[in-house]
Amino acid sequence: MDKFTPEYIQNVQQIIKNDEKDKARELLKDLHPADIAELYQQLNLDEAEYIYMLLDGEKAADVLLELDEDDREKMLKQLPSEVIAKQFIDYMDSDDAVDLIREMDEDAQEEILSHIDDVEQAGDIVDLLKYDEDTAGGLMGTEMVVVNENWSMPECVKQMRIQAEELGQLYYVYVVDDDDRLKGVFPLKKMITNPSASKIKHVMRKDPVSVKTDTPINDVAMTFEKYDLVAIPVIDSIGRLVGQITVDDIMDEVREQSEREYQLASGLSQDVESNDTVFTQTAARLPWLLIGMVGGLANSVILGNFESNIAKNPATALFIPLIGGTGGNVGIQSSAIVVQGLANGKLDLKTAGKQLFKELGVALINACMISLLVFVYNWFFLDNIATTVSVSLSLFAVVIFASIFGTLVPLTLERFKIDPAIATGPFITITNDIIGMLIYMSISYALSI
Repeated sequence: MDKFTPEYIQNVQQIIKNDEKDKARELLKDLHPADIAELYQQLNLDEAEYIYMLLDGEKAADVLLELDEDDREKMLKQLPSEVIAKQFIDYMDSDDAVDLIREMDEDAQEEILSHIDDVEQAGDIVDLLKYDEDTAGGLMGTEMVVVNENWSMPECVKQMRIQAEELGQLYYVYVVDDDDRLKGVFPLKKMITNPSASKIKHVMRKDPVSVKTDTPINDVAMTFEKYDLVAIPVIDSIGRLVGQITVDDIMDEVREQSEREYQLASGLSQDVESNDTVFTQTAARLPWLLIGMVGGLANSVILGNFESNIAKNPATALFIPLIGGTGGNVGIQSSAIVVQGLANGKLDLKTAGKQLFKELGVALINACMISLLVFVYNWFFLDNIATTVSVSLSLFAVVIFASIFGTLVPLTLERFKIDPAIATGPFITITNDIIGMLIYMSISYALSI
């Protein structure tokens, strides 16, 4: 059931119009930040800003993070840098603050940072901004509980209480040595079962799973999945603990990446949303449509060169959609399997040869089955042996080619550090359509001589 009915929205707008701040605060008090972000989408910018300025710092920061990127950008453009720094950044974890600041230009970043009173927080943000946003360093936060391996249990518990007061969630307690190198994780259960331990290093869990600051986001996500973690420590090149990544952050990143790859596979050249402007959506869609148009023109040229053959045997034209559709479908299937394998770490360039041979085996079986079924169909329903043979041979060749091509393209793109998801979209379909048509026309022409 929709929480924000037209009557509810009208009531909110009337409260804003009458400048009834107490009523507005009462209305917002029990709403979750995600619900307030949804409410904003039903209001115009001035109304949303009115509501926003009534929120306390922590809730205002949470709501800002829940807003869509475009709505957040519009909201921030209306606010002075000092307000952004003191009302939002001050109440955010370092990783969220970095994500927010990254959305702004360099001048705006410097101005906001200059208004942050907490020098340590500002320093953490500056340090995090130096990391590539697609790496563990760019995703991590610096808020965590850290204890020294040489501390006694009472001292450890005391420091944990002090540090935990500044945290919204406590996932793990990390143990470091005197040089801040990660040595282990302190299980909270040990406070009960070993309250008299002389030093933390005697009860900690050694050699915890960790990632380095330059670890790609995809690898971080696979580590989370493999070990069923809720948080993972991040270390630098010499093993010093510099931050942690929590499961909610990595899930948000994985979701965004999946959306980007889905759009790329669908033929969208950039990330777009349903509420983007007509110009933005057109700019995202048009490039692949133009490429598709070129592919269609190329097919027209191929058919034009074999016009006499088609005129001589009109039945040839009946199977043009079958050839093109089969090649496109086979290519997308092959590339989708490879892209998925690359994404989840079950396939890499070292095992590419094995995957290629496996795909070739599957292609041979599929090609034999498809071409045989079409041959039997045409044998009984098409009174033209040349067309019957040419269609079956063409289908066999097209399936083999499309399978190999669909496997090699994403592997090649991966080799050159290009997102292989592009290989599951129009690129494969258009290329296989053109090559498939060329194969079909060539075989048909050769058999008609």
